[in-house]
Amino acid sequence: MIIDGKQISQSLKDAMKIEVDALAEQYGRRPCLMVIIVGDNPASRSYVRGKIKATEYCGFDGHLVELPEDVSEATLLAEINKLNNDPLVDGILVQLPLPKHISEDKVIAAISAEKDVDGFHPENVARLWLNQHCILPCTPKGIIELLDQAGVEMAGKKAVVIGRSNIVGKPVAKLLLDRNATVTIAHSRTKDLAAVCREADILVAAVGRAKMVTAEFVKPGAAVIDVGINRTEDGRLVGDVDYEAVLPVAGAITPVPGGVGPMTITMLMRNTIECFLNRMNNK
Repeated sequence: MIIDGKQISQSLKDAMKIEVDALAEQYGRRPCLMVIIVGDNPASRSYVRGKIKATEYCGFDGHLVELPEDVSEATLLAEINKLNNDPLVDGILVQLPLPKHISEDKVIAAISAEKDVDGFHPENVARLWLNQHCILPCTPKGIIELLDQAGVEMAGKKAVVIGRSNIVGKPVAKLLLDRNATVTIAHSRTKDLAAVCREADILVAAVGRAKMVTAEFVKPGAAVIDVGINRTEDGRLVGDVDYEAVLPVAGAITPVPGGVGPMTITMLMRNTIECFLNRMNNK
């Protein structure tokens, strides 16, 4: 089974569009997401266009704040602080990566935890691991949603996550644990990595190496979630999984593009609604 993230994402956005109209009627305003981009990185621009398009489709308020490549860290932090203090702003997103003269850690920590739609703020990260209410990071949240939508059982299953980043690897492992899976976190240098992965009923590849996961990594019938976004020399997007080789072996698989990527943006929309509701209900 091919897990069509694009189709699932569209269905969820259609439902959110109706929900946002109802929220506007109930509360007198719409959820508001502000996106900040620094510089002209082509990949960042592409990601931001997708996020703004989804924002408009779902009926949110919000704008794109564009800052030059050479903007000072102090100016960016001041802009974030202004949005933190704006009662009509529910979510704030600063597109990463940032120019080298700006500390990403400082920027992430500067965003109010209650408006942190990416789920990167240290307070939200801590709450995730303490099993407390928090804003979940978008990509891991989207992966769990994809597995649910595809009818993949997680409880009692063995899962292997290749990748230990704070953005995907570690949080998706935590969310799988929360669904009662037995989870192994591996990385590209794990000894006998293919053998480790062949034990998995659910295999998540988030290592950033094109076509690293071949058919020998995959247990027949396993669900394979490909988080990788890599570009070939001829400009094609490919994942961490050798899709053509793994497709006949896997029981379910996400393509690249069209798998996890659309769900990440859709979960950003979901997080914006949740931030809006948290703020409106805690006034």
